[in-house]
Amino acid sequence: MDFIAYLFAFLTPGAFLYIDLLAAATNALNGALLAQRPDHYRRRYITVVGILVLALFGGIGGGTTRDILLNEVPGSWTNPWYLILIILAWIAGLYLAWGKGQKFRETLYQFMTAFSLPWYAVVGVEKGLQAEWPLLGAIALGVVGPTAGRFLIDVSCGVPAKQFVQGEWFIGTAVLTSISFFVLRAGAYGAPWAFALELVPAAIVAFMIGFIFRLAATWFDWEEPMPKVPAWLLKGQPKRETLKEKMQPGWEPSWEEPEE
Repeated sequence: MDFIAYLFAFLTPGAFLYIDLLAAATNALNGALLAQRPDHYRRRYITVVGILVLALFGGIGGGTTRDILLNEVPGSWTNPWYLILIILAWIAGLYLAWGKGQKFRETLYQFMTAFSLPWYAVVGVEKGLQAEWPLLGAIALGVVGPTAGRFLIDVSCGVPAKQFVQGEWFIGTAVLTSISFFVLRAGAYGAPWAFALELVPAAIVAFMIGFIFRLAATWFDWEEPMPKVPAWLLKGQPKRETLKEKMQPGWEPSWEEPEE
């Protein structure tokens, strides 16, 4: 009983703890499912322990990177609930990866990942403001928090990082949310040209801007522009299916058969 009381003592509400835990669990499950997707798993034969590590990368990799840049002890390493939820997400990912699991990740679960991306951006900028970082530094923290975990997963699996390829404005969503939150909130920290909203309303408004933009990008196939290169260099570029197409009745993920 003492151990249970000890664990629940870490669930004292404050600083959006519950939302942060939900975002970490969401990203951890996304990492576990992503690690088993054919383009990440094929010919790499990742073990269940490896998938746990990738779930950790997804769940707390971005927040840990952000806090290290701030020269802080990462909050996710001092609260056991982050690790507990990540382990639960890892177990769920192992059981859900195939069957209907990948379809779930590519459809309904996109709404959850669209939630966690702008949320981590808001947290990063607020921490940058508290540390008295300037505009570009605070926005950089807002981008690192929601995207560094995916970078670690992609690099570990030997595929191009999502930051470097077309990805429905993955980085753009983090930048837009970060700028929005900074403009709404930085006046409270002395920026004369920014608004001085309280934390909660500023976070809600900036979050909704990023969340709606991210969902619209995945729904309508908004992609980052490509450079002006010869057309033959773009031959074979895969056509990404939109979230709108994936949500149609009867849609199933179509993976290529492995090469012999």
